[in-house]
Amino acid sequence: MGEAKRKRSKQSEALNTCAGVQTVAGRVQVRWESKSAATPMGQLAYFIEFLTLTGLWARWLESCPLVYPSHNAPSKSDVLGTWMLSTLSGHRRYSHVTTIRCDGVNPNLLNMNKVISEDALRNALKRIPEAEGTAWLDTHLHDSVAPLLDAAWILDTDTTVKPLYGKQEGAVVSYNPKKPGRPSHTYHTYLMAGLRQVLGVEVHAGNEHAACHTQPGLLKLLDNLPATRKPALVRGDCAFGNNPLMRELEARDQPYLFKLKLTTNVKRHIGRLFRENDWTNAGQGWEGRDSRLALAGWAEARRVVVLRRPIKGEMVIAGEDNGQQVLGFIEADRRSGKAITGYEYAVLVTNTEYGILSLGQLYRDRADAENAFDELKNQWGWGGFTTQDLHRCQLSARAVALIYNWWSVFVRLANPHSRREAITSRPWLMSAVGRKTEHAGQTSITLTGQHADFGKAQAALMRVSALLQQWVLRATEQLKSATVWNLVCDHLKLLVAGISPPQNSRLLTCTADAGG
Repeated sequence: MGEAKRKRSKQSEALNTCAGVQTVAGRVQVRWESKSAATPMGQLAYFIEFLTLTGLWARWLESCPLVYPSHNAPSKSDVLGTWMLSTLSGHRRYSHVTTIRCDGVNPNLLNMNKVISEDALRNALKRIPEAEGTAWLDTHLHDSVAPLLDAAWILDTDTTVKPLYGKQEGAVVSYNPKKPGRPSHTYHTYLMAGLRQVLGVEVHAGNEHAACHTQPGLLKLLDNLPATRKPALVRGDCAFGNNPLMRELEARDQPYLFKLKLTTNVKRHIGRLFRENDWTNAGQGWEGRDSRLALAGWAEARRVVVLRRPIKGEMVIAGEDNGQQVLGFIEADRRSGKAITGYEYAVLVTNTEYGILSLGQLYRDRADAENAFDELKNQWGWGGFTTQDLHRCQLSARAVALIYNWWSVFVRLANPHSRREAITSRPWLMSAVGRKTEHAGQTSITLTGQHADFGKAQAALMRVSALLQQWVLRATEQLKSATVWNLVCDHLKLLVAGISPPQNSRLLTCTADAGG
């Protein structure tokens, strides 16, 4: 009798959730399901496989310092899984977490019991002790890039401003080029150039944007790296071309390349070199002149490269005199053969022996760091995830950078010939309707494409899965997760830089670095 009642109840529920809708093609039946095992991010199963086989997820979960006194509290996997799924979905606010609570597939693949609410996520981050939390995430940020650092690489350091709109700790009105007068935080970041992997990030108050606040973290990062994994070059803009930082790097025999501010003494030096004839090609229309310069406060002269490039076309100089606008026209008199040339200048300081052409290109390549900042702020979560206390902002900045590193490596495996930003890679490798079914003890996920490149995404993801399965077979049972991660990084170095692993067993050489 009970089974008959349940059957009638299900039939009644089906009738109540099914309604007819009149369309142009005729009348159709629409059925509503409130607890369907489906997801709009079906292809994410392959990324979860990547995290599982490399051991990245297990190590992150196991070392998390979150502790709840109550047995009814959410598990670590619920908290970290919600945090990661929200970040991968492109969310910028904690309130956006509610949009993934209907996902009936991916949380189960991460062994989660549920997607927690936005308030539960904020409270969970508040329970993570500040010192232990930052050390936990800094360790995993280092581990996410450490196997890649035995190749020649460049460290880009810079700061970016994050405008704030509430009453947050550290929200101070200071340098803010986009929104002057708006309180802000500053993100001091250390990037691996080329691959755009984040080695570290620190959140400071808005008025702590100067390079002197970046220097302690930069030097700590360099001191913690083994000699074989230190960067071939530390690179930064004019904010970092200061004597205290260069003196510390020289004491460590660390090569650097910075830009100098065009102060009065630097301009005098440019004037002395202007009439010299031995300017050489510096690439892309620039020409350079090698020299040495000792500014006030410097203990000794340093190598300085002055770069200049003629400004094309005529110029108008606008000014103001007693409230009246004044315009000065600088033109080339082609009829009389008089050529007036304007120049733009840049002055680089370095302790390397690279030629002028190489230095010019190396510094121009630094502009790619700005692309990484743009991606992290506008396509990931650095532009959001703000709380009133600075502690949780620190955790969020590091967690976003870590997930960004993982996703970037995964996407490079799927698309080895070029780098894709999240604005294109997430729709390509995540967006597919996934429906989970279970039968005879086996779970299946059926994917339905939502874009024109679904076939290419299928081929790329299956290729990555096949590579991971091959690396699992090569790994020993004792070092499976750490070894697979090292094999992934070896493959990436071979793709990007053409660097092959040693001929002897990679498994033996990486035993000491089993932590990744």
